[in-house]
Amino acid sequence: MLSTLIYRSRACEPMSADALDGLIRQARARNASLNVTGLLLFDGVHFVQLLEGPAQSVESLFDTIGRDARHKSVVRLLRDHGPFRRFEGDEMAMVDLRDLAVTQVASLILEKMKKQARLAVSDDRVIKILTWYALARDTSHIVEGEDAANWRFVADEGASSEPCLQPGQTYQFALQPIVEPARRAITSFEFLIRSQSGGSPEQLFASVPPAQRYRIDLESKAFAFRLASRLCLDDIKLSVNLLPMSLVADPSAVDLMLDQIAGCGLSPGQVIVEITEQEAIVNQRDFGAAIERLRRAGIGVAIDDFGAGFAGLSLLADFQPDKLKIDRKIIQNIHADGPRQAIVRAIVEACAALGITPVAEGVERVEEWCWLQAAGVERFQGYLFARPALNGVPAIHWPQRTPPH
Repeated sequence: MLSTLIYRSRACEPMSADALDGLIRQARARNASLNVTGLLLFDGVHFVQLLEGPAQSVESLFDTIGRDARHKSVVRLLRDHGPFRRFEGDEMAMVDLRDLAVTQVASLILEKMKKQARLAVSDDRVIKILTWYALARDTSHIVEGEDAANWRFVADEGASSEPCLQPGQTYQFALQPIVEPARRAITSFEFLIRSQSGGSPEQLFASVPPAQRYRIDLESKAFAFRLASRLCLDDIKLSVNLLPMSLVADPSAVDLMLDQIAGCGLSPGQVIVEITEQEAIVNQRDFGAAIERLRRAGIGVAIDDFGAGFAGLSLLADFQPDKLKIDRKIIQNIHADGPRQAIVRAIVEACAALGITPVAEGVERVEEWCWLQAAGVERFQGYLFARPALNGVPAIHWPQRTPPH
């Protein structure tokens, strides 16, 4: 099976013409032994390389390339399969962009391709990616995070508290903060619903009859607000999750929530309702009306798990939340994943244009946080900063620069 892979990286040191020639000679010899062909572009700072060959050989070679100390910030841009090779002959064609005018680039790439491949060039996604990077002489299209080794995360033990489960409490909640590390600030706590035994939301809702699902979803928020009151969280935002149809199934849903908030001595402006994308919105009109009532009451609105469920872009366009929480599946390993980087950059740009605050969910690695910061994300949630604490406030790990050696 013929596999295609494109990656981007940054040279660690300035590279002379002789050093580049030596690198190409080594690459050609190595690639020939693996039956891998392709194309290497270099602009003096960044490499963009296409590898094509047997799937196992391409993956093995990419692993080797990732460990090469001559470059860093290795980001996979594409992995695909195809019926034929686009390049052949030299085992690795080379285009030094420093020696070319912009008008020469596309034609030179085309000249190095096989005749068979040239016939489909207008519809070839691989060639479009290579040409786009080759023509983009400024590097504003490339985001690279700071070196993760420059940071360590230290727990703020003073932020922790003991769990306080009350007798007869039907539901439990695990608290996880959303933080803004640059200000060393907690912007809100998300109250993640758990069953009476501490089970996940999926386990909780699977254990109840479908007809009671939305009622339980609404009624459980009273326990979240009571917990917030007991923990004296009266000067911070509180986020609670709601299934979209919970706001539609009961016409009095918003009034019920306002009564719950007032009964615990909280204010509507302190509460953010996170609309989950785990189910489709059946009645757009009634859902929209419920969102309007929430906003008129002063309750904030966020879209949770954006990009992982139903109606992501249409929900964003129609209801324009205060906050947009980017799902962890998009965030995972984003520092090394070109498609995810392109998606998040587009989300951040759209949020800026719409006045929406983006939040990165599920951040677990320092490298992820470094890249997301560089891309313009300021608010984060995930194990890197704090694990959820059942019925209590968790200790938070804040980033600190490592001392210079």
